[in-house]
Amino acid sequence: MSKSSQSQPEPEHLEQPETPQGLSVLAAQIEAVLFVATSPVTEAELREVFGVPASMLSVALKELEEHLSAGHGLVLKALAGGWALETNPHFAEVLSRFRDTAQKGHVRLSRAAVETAAIIAYNQPVTRGEVEDLRGVRSDGVIERLLSYGLVRLAGRKKGSGSPLLYRTTPRFLELFGLNAIADLPSLEELGELGEGPVAQLPEPDMDRENEPYPEEDISE
Repeated sequence: MSKSSQSQPEPEHLEQPETPQGLSVLAAQIEAVLFVATSPVTEAELREVFGVPASMLSVALKELEEHLSAGHGLVLKALAGGWALETNPHFAEVLSRFRDTAQKGHVRLSRAAVETAAIIAYNQPVTRGEVEDLRGVRSDGVIERLLSYGLVRLAGRKKGSGSPLLYRTTPRFLELFGLNAIADLPSLEELGELGEGPVAQLPEPDMDRENEPYPEEDISE
């Protein structure tokens, strides 16, 4: 048999074994791409990604559509000239309840809260009086809010006159600010190089802006 008459193996991306869930590999890959996509993905884009002919892509899309329509939480929808995954409209009521519950748990950090949390993080364990000395204003209210958000915690009492309460940050503080440990906080020198200034020398906040929403930080209860 001549070399030209021998059958050539298909490219790996054209082989379509089934996944354990019953979807072909191509259909499952399309599902993954649409899941992470932030806007509808056109068939031309999908063909470019997978390097498959239009006929094979159409079969895989149909397969994915039928698979998701069999009682799944997501559905495949043709939208704006492309394809997208959307939540199953049959579950609109439970999704609405979830949104209501989630919104109740969302709080917005004020500038004062961010400033106070930073002071506690860099000086912990620290008393309320020490925080107020650095901020130059009363801080009992904002500390109470940080406690209620779970960003700081009580850490015992300081030895000495009056035995004032001590405060430390919590694991939730680390999670919110993307830190693995307190040691990962930038040094005061690094903050100075970034133009932020050392935490111990923060300017006195405008009392009229004490409760002004901080625009970039949202946390959930």
